Amino acid sequence: MNEEPRLIAAFRGGVSCRRDPEGPLGLTLIGRTHDRPGETVSIAFTAAAPVGMPEAVEDVKVECLGPNTYRIRDEEREWIVPAQAIHVHREVATAFYRVVVPRPPRFTKRLFWRVVLAAVRNPVAKRVLLAFRRR
Repeated sequence: MNEEPRLIAAFRGGVSCRRDPEGPLGLTLIGRTHDRPGETVSIAFTAAAPVGMPEAVEDVKVECLGPNTYRIRDEEREWIVPAQAIHVHREVATAFYRVVVPRPPRFTKRLFWRVVLAAVRNPVAKRVLLAFRRR
């Protein structure tokens, strides 16, 4: 039975190919995808980088061909990676902070820090604060 390759990610534009010959994640692709262009996506493979893979590639697709076999391909070339697993990470901080607005600090906390910072400007108060710190 010949299965269709399953698309993991379709990168858009330049993709950085980082190698780590000594660690468990031998190859990591970092770039932006077509479906979420505002987020950085990284895919780390638990395998060594394929021979002949450049430091950067353009518009690549990562596909799962079967158990422990992945293909990285662009319009002209392709690389087969026999990895035990892959780790996909999407940077969602921008989307998160668009939804969750940071709340302002309480008045007492703002007052406390204003007093401390004002005290540090005064040499006598600064010595007193340092004396409390040493205890």
